[in-house]
Amino acid sequence: MTSHTPESLASLSSYAATKFGTKTAVVSEDVELTFEQVNDQVNALAFGLDKLGFGRGDHILLHLPNGWRWIVCYYAIARIGAVIVPSDYLLVPEEIRFIADNCQAAGAIVSADRYGQIASLLAGSSTKILSFGDGSSGDSSLDVFLGRPVGAFISPNGDRQPDDISTIMYTSGTTGQPKGAVLTDRAVLLNAQVTATMHVRTAQDITVMAVPCAHVYGSIIMNGCFLTGAKLVLMDRFDVRRTLAAIEEHKATLFEGVPTMYHYLMDSELPEQFELSSLSRCTVGGQTMAVGKMEEVERRLGCRLIEIWGMTEIGGLGTTHPAYGPPKLGSIGVPMPFMECRIASLENPSQSVPDGELGELMFRGPIVMESYWALPEATNEILGPDGWLRTGDVGYKDEDGYYYIVDRKKEMIITAGYNVYPSEVERAVAEHPGVAMVAVGSVFDPQKGELAKAYIVRKQGARCDEGEIMLHCRERLAQYKLPRLIEFVEDLPRTSTGKMKRGSFND
Repeated sequence: MTSHTPESLASLSSYAATKFGTKTAVVSEDVELTFEQVNDQVNALAFGLDKLGFGRGDHILLHLPNGWRWIVCYYAIARIGAVIVPSDYLLVPEEIRFIADNCQAAGAIVSADRYGQIASLLAGSSTKILSFGDGSSGDSSLDVFLGRPVGAFISPNGDRQPDDISTIMYTSGTTGQPKGAVLTDRAVLLNAQVTATMHVRTAQDITVMAVPCAHVYGSIIMNGCFLTGAKLVLMDRFDVRRTLAAIEEHKATLFEGVPTMYHYLMDSELPEQFELSSLSRCTVGGQTMAVGKMEEVERRLGCRLIEIWGMTEIGGLGTTHPAYGPPKLGSIGVPMPFMECRIASLENPSQSVPDGELGELMFRGPIVMESYWALPEATNEILGPDGWLRTGDVGYKDEDGYYYIVDRKKEMIITAGYNVYPSEVERAVAEHPGVAMVAVGSVFDPQKGELAKAYIVRKQGARCDEGEIMLHCRERLAQYKLPRLIEFVEDLPRTSTGKMKRGSFND
């Protein structure tokens, strides 16, 4: 029987080429490639990687900016049966060296401008450095392989199986050194399949994405486009004007982003200057977002905003809202098909708590990682023998089965014995009409242990002051939850995906 869906990442681009042919697959860097053209490039690069001695089971680090080359490399690595190790493009060479050493990478594909520095840092290691463009030469250059007319690449070691390792995706390292989440082909592909199902993604969709491809959600969006035949307009970075122009030019039906991107969009007068009526839905994830801000996004962009929740350890989404289901702004939605969620007691994770009560979100299902690479103790701390994954997120479930995230367990502020969740304070502050963005961190206090401090970016032209913000918060928060200190700043530190780095503020 012929499968109607691809069985592994190795066959995804060839599946898309067969099914969608000359339909535009990717728009990137002023280049448009059809599904057939992408697959031709994948085959050519797969032959090249094979010629260079790479093969099944090798770990190949991928360190490129968003662009069509990133996509071709991703599928070519999978095609030869090797393991993809995506790395954030904002990482510095020293961090790349750590990842390459940690996962014992056989190869690393890096950008031309970073080739020299990374090659120097990894000199003497077993990692072979490869690149595109002028930064590399000889057998380190991959340019010689792209564009060559070749047939379909067939791995000499046979096709990769669904339960084989496809990806080692490193965490952001906010609580120490990054850890590599080991994900199977089945996990990554199934996540893209159920995400496409919940969001009703089809070949008629045109998606504008500025989320890094190396991020878990970026890879799910990309894989979902090749699964469904949707057109992907891939931006190298987020910029308000460029994003809105891309939506207008391509008549995008979907925009995918993180809260910070939407905050920048809402702090601008530009949305009303572009034709955005083609948008049918947008997605947001990565951090919590104030309901009032989400309502503003829906009003000004003219479409539904679908909140998602996910993490590196599950290779993408764990919960979301069905596109045609009843919306509950502020909720992360319901568990994805085939997955289980529960809220566990903070004191005893083996016990679930009643609806409406706070606890740790736990997750189980076929998309959960196998382990952290070479870290059995860290694996056992987060993943139980019964398959339940401890997410570290504190939340609750309502009577309708919708889940809500309050905050990260490790970011909780304890003030005089009371638990204060930064995101709860952030949501209250963000409801003020003069606030564009806010992050809440902790500062030491000799009497109360910790105090909440709010760092606020004002909206353009706004003149709100500390007293006005405090008065606003007193109407929305219990006394012990109030931010005791307020500082107005020009911007907030963020990760490559735009998530706020609260730890940068903690004293």
